[in-house]
Amino acid sequence: MRDNVRAFVAAAAESFQPVGPVFEFGSFVVPGQEHIGDLRPLFPGRNYTGCDMREGAGVDRVEDLSRLTLADDSVPTIVCVETLEHVFEVRKAVDEMMRVLAPGGIIMVSTPFNFYLHNYPGDYWRLTPSCLQGLLAPLGATAVGWQGVDSFPHTVFAIGCKAPVPMWFGERFGKFTANFTRRLQTLEAAEPWRKRLKRRVTGIFRSKGERRREQSYYKSQWIGSFTVGEPLKTSRHAVAELLGSSS
Repeated sequence: MRDNVRAFVAAAAESFQPVGPVFEFGSFVVPGQEHIGDLRPLFPGRNYTGCDMREGAGVDRVEDLSRLTLADDSVPTIVCVETLEHVFEVRKAVDEMMRVLAPGGIIMVSTPFNFYLHNYPGDYWRLTPSCLQGLLAPLGATAVGWQGVDSFPHTVFAIGCKAPVPMWFGERFGKFTANFTRRLQTLEAAEPWRKRLKRRVTGIFRSKGERRREQSYYKSQWIGSFTVGEPLKTSRHAVAELLGSSS
């Protein structure tokens, strides 16, 4: 779990105010990450079930994400962060989450892109923003974002809502982008001064691309398509104009 991913979930939970019960897929808390990997405190007062394919800290229920045992339309809120890259049958996993998501329910997803190969049970995929957008396209509303350079982001995010999409979705999405931006700015400001100084000093020896990645690390952008009432496709330009870019 990375601090920017926790900030994403915190911003979404606060802005969308999703109802419980909340199901997290990929909830195993890696030893030493208890302070950041446990997402339950971000959903106070709501029933929370942590699911993973292995038992351990943070896991209430063992589930195979590509073959869920949950009933159709039964889960109001789904959290699946830093997990899809570890699921070999990733298309089935996303289809399963959409199957069990309740009508009007919210799903939050993140996955690394420019990131080292890591851990259990394997590290199979790097999903682009357009890939997540396509996987979640059957939902009534889908918003996809990323952090870093547009052509080479380090993290990709998505928020989706199963039809029928509540009328408040667009307004709360606007609140979310502003909330997430504030949290990223806080993380940037909290960087140790030694790290910032080292980056400035070594910057003169780095390539233009490397400097761009450093400068864009805490910036995010979002695109989306919403169906609220009558079908509506929203372009990237319109989303930035209507809801505000978080870059």
